[in-house]
Amino acid sequence: MVVEILSAVAVAGGAWLAASLRVVKQYERGLVFRFGRVRANIRQPGLALLVPFADRLQKVNMQIVTMPVPAQDGITRDNVTVRVDAVVYFKVIDPVLAAVNVQDYRSAVGQVAQTSLRSIIGKSDLDDLLSNRERLNEGLELMIDSPALDWGIHIDRVEIKDVALPESMKRSMSRQAEAERERRARVISADGELQASYKLSQAAATMADTPAALQLRLLETVVQVSAEKNSTLVLPFPVELLRFLDANTPKREASPSEANGQVAPSPREPDDVEQRPGVS
Repeated sequence: MVVEILSAVAVAGGAWLAASLRVVKQYERGLVFRFGRVRANIRQPGLALLVPFADRLQKVNMQIVTMPVPAQDGITRDNVTVRVDAVVYFKVIDPVLAAVNVQDYRSAVGQVAQTSLRSIIGKSDLDDLLSNRERLNEGLELMIDSPALDWGIHIDRVEIKDVALPESMKRSMSRQAEAERERRARVISADGELQASYKLSQAAATMADTPAALQLRLLETVVQVSAEKNSTLVLPFPVELLRFLDANTPKREASPSEANGQVAPSPREPDDVEQRPGVS
């Protein structure tokens, strides 16, 4: 009889311990609800002892949660239809507020993120969405963090992942980028021509002062041509020599008839044809 009583007490004690002991993991915090009312002391990681049938333990995850925000369609301030998606990183900083003030803090943060993303799209230009994402991320983080603080949630960061554009807008941007690259190429080429003209004018002035430099440059050009085209022989002929020969060559004086524009008749050749006998 005593053994049966002891065994019954042992079984009851084991059931009581099983109902009153809970394990809280390192990344969790435990909230104790006694008769539906939350206790002030938060159970830290480890073994938590509860009052059976009176206490209920709710565990709250304290890790950073990565939540993708579904792509949202919107019209930018410059009337361009875009589709933008983002990702939100947040964590619980107050387990009591996260468990009491909001029914499902994950869903609440997701809904606020979607509405804030659509609001950001409407307030921004297309160029801002494509180039100034850091500023938009900061503004989006502030918009989500304001209501999340009342739920015991801290928004760690918000990132805009992708901006999808219509095909017509992509073609227009491609043409614009191509025109911009062509404009830059033309400007660079014009700057190069301008600098080259300055250098050539300086070189021409230097060679005009020192004719020997012109001759050396001419010989250097001949050497380069002969190195590139071995089958072609280039012989330079000084221009000064041509001018000297032209100046010292005596010129023939024109006759009076040539001076008047008349051409003297050429002398008639003798008739080599013999006359036949009997023909006068």
